[in-house]
Amino acid sequence: MGGGVGLGLVLRDVVPSLRDVAAALYRLVGDAELYSHLGVTGGEVASALLIGGLAGIAVGLVLGMRPLLGRAYEPFLHYLGPTPRSCCFPVAIMWFGVGASSKVALGALSCLFPIALSTAVGVRQIDPVLIRVGTMFRATPIQMITRIYLPAIRAALVTGIRLGLGVAVISVLLAETKLSNRGLGFLVMQRYAQFDIAGLYAVLCVILILSALANALLERLSEPSAQGHR
Repeated sequence: MGGGVGLGLVLRDVVPSLRDVAAALYRLVGDAELYSHLGVTGGEVASALLIGGLAGIAVGLVLGMRPLLGRAYEPFLHYLGPTPRSCCFPVAIMWFGVGASSKVALGALSCLFPIALSTAVGVRQIDPVLIRVGTMFRATPIQMITRIYLPAIRAALVTGIRLGLGVAVISVLLAETKLSNRGLGFLVMQRYAQFDIAGLYAVLCVILILSALANALLERLSEPSAQGHR
């Protein structure tokens, strides 16, 4: 009986009740400290997605428009993409230091692969008629990209960005838990070190909700394209 009571106390400490989590979440949302850490993480994720996204789109366009380069180099993206980003964190620290730059670099590297692969696949699925029309009108390479390729691969591109956003968030939060004194990742580790399990779950709920909202917003961007094909 005593062991069962002790076990129950341990479980309540490790797995708090929904009421405790809801109360911790209420306190967290009303705390200005949350928004300070949220701004840091949001800025790092946005910067990582911008840098990695632009690089991924450029790489995907090249691989999709040049079949020979695609066959030669795209397999490396498939092999390197699933590599755990924690392996790259020491290298990022050596190159960019312990500040925000290393977190941004890790997030950018993570999101580059899914965006590049989605872009390359989308380019290969473009109707050849569209490309011939651009060629007939003697469109420049920049015009071909901005007026034909990018609009035609909108759905694939949004899918890649959604995947890239997910891995960028994971990589940035992972980096913040390792070596940082700011950001939501640091807030998670702070709650854990203080054994504030309800507070830890509250921070995780905030991360989950914000990630879901960002994903839903990106999904809305592909809806006009989907409706246009109906």
